[in-house]
Amino acid sequence: MNLDVADDVILAVLALRVFGRDVLGLLRRVAAAGVRAGISEMRRESGTEGQP
Repeated sequence: MNLDVADDVILAVLALRVFGRDVLGLLRRVAAAGVRAGISEMRRESGTEGQP
């Protein structure tokens, strides 16, 4: 492993360590928005929106 590859690996590990939690939080929000959109679409198709 030459020095350039080692530098790239170290930089990638540090970036993952620093930004990993932010990326996971963002992915969770995107997934939650997708679930909400899917539920809204299902309710709209079945005609039960607004009913308990």
